[in-house]
Amino acid sequence: MFADRRRLLLGGAVVVVLGIALWLQLSPATPAATPAARARSSRQAAEPEAAGPMQPVKLAVLAASTGREEPSETSRNPFRFQPKAAPPAPRPAPGAAGGPDTGRPVAPLVPTGPPPLPPIPFKFIGIVTRENGEKWAVLSDGRVTVHGKDGDIIDGRYRIVKIGTESIELTYADGRGRQTVRLTGQ
Repeated sequence: MFADRRRLLLGGAVVVVLGIALWLQLSPATPAATPAARARSSRQAAEPEAAGPMQPVKLAVLAASTGREEPSETSRNPFRFQPKAAPPAPRPAPGAAGGPDTGRPVAPLVPTGPPPLPPIPFKFIGIVTRENGEKWAVLSDGRVTVHGKDGDIIDGRYRIVKIGTESIELTYADGRGRQTVRLTGQ
């Protein structure tokens, strides 16, 4: 019983496959699929006259039908809200009075005065209030945690000027470079 049913299903599948193959062989092919159709479409692209007569473009008729005049140089700016840029100043001739001398290179400008001090590396972590009401600041530079009160010298280089509720003021020990560090660490 199962063998008959299996044979019947297998025979039906073979008939369906043969029917699809026969239908594909006998049905007309699409024009784009055949090599002759591809050659014909490439010839039409190369020879536009075969598609139909070409009409010349009549620019005078097009210009008259739009009713607009040609844009002038000033009306072509898409950013109309900006004033027209002034032309650049003419460069003086080399060697002329006020012009750069081409014989010598110009030295770059060097800033005068001492170099700026590096920023103080400590971050303000928090405040500790002692029993006598004295505030101590807790600071960290990522390696070491230190603490101190107003006027103390931290790490031998920095002095605590003032401890606030959300920030601390630090300077170098000699009084230069005052910096405020917030409780967030920045």
